[in-house]
Amino acid sequence: MLKDVLIDPHYPNCPIRNILSRISDRWSMLILLTLDAAGGSMRYSEIAEKIPDISQKMLTVTLRSLEADGLVSRQVYAEVPPRVEYSVTDRAKTLVPHINTLVDWAMQNLNAILADRQAYAQKRKVK
Repeated sequence: MLKDVLIDPHYPNCPIRNILSRISDRWSMLILLTLDAAGGSMRYSEIAEKIPDISQKMLTVTLRSLEADGLVSRQVYAEVPPRVEYSVTDRAKTLVPHINTLVDWAMQNLNAILADRQAYAQKRKVK
């Protein structure tokens, strides 16, 4: 059943597992922020240029996932050669401020977290 594929069958009513797991992968938030920062639509090659360390496969897979969740809009233009543009949807625009808050928090806490990781690793080595 399609519902079983789209919703975690073990936790069908858990928004954390069913929503956040889709956007907390390595690339989704970065793609959403990149598209939002563009202030309009972007072509696939422009997104790839802004995120140079993402593979073509992962960019394609992630864009499809975001499109399936209604966070990215894909517009195909009947031209030769065909032109495809991506943009954030209104739903994604309500998510972006929360992602920005997380980015701000990460920037404020990065040095302390890295220091804690190093101290933890040193403590584990000693034992």
